[in-house]
Amino acid sequence: QVQLVESGGGLVQAGGSLRLSCAASGRTFTNYAMGWFRQAPGKEREFVAYISRSGGTTYYADSVKGRFTISRDNAKNTVYLQMNNLKPADTAVYYCAARSRLYGSSRSDEYDYWGQGTQVTVSS
Repeated sequence: QVQLVESGGGLVQAGGSLRLSCAASGRTFTNYAMGWFRQAPGKEREFVAYISRSGGTTYYADSVKGRFTISRDNAKNTVYLQMNNLKPADTAVYYCAARSRLYGSSRSDEYDYWGQGTQVTVSS
């Protein structure tokens, strides 16, 4: 079992920044690729970014490329999502997820564990 807890969400004005954290516990963190997803009210869950087990490979949705950065600190069992130049369209609940593979995936159904989510609200 892997437990994931997100933090760092909040209210920010357009153009601002937030850094989300996802702390993992349970099984060995380095066995899992990690992903970030988000879900706005009435919308389907949307892929944001993933990072490989070692952190050497990252991949981003087109909507966040150049603005968001995913990273991980395996010594701290934590994955991060740095979000810059936030837009109102980024408003959503953000979830981290763990996948027992070397690489991540853009498909939510390919992840094994999920956190409870953290709310990000961007005002115009």
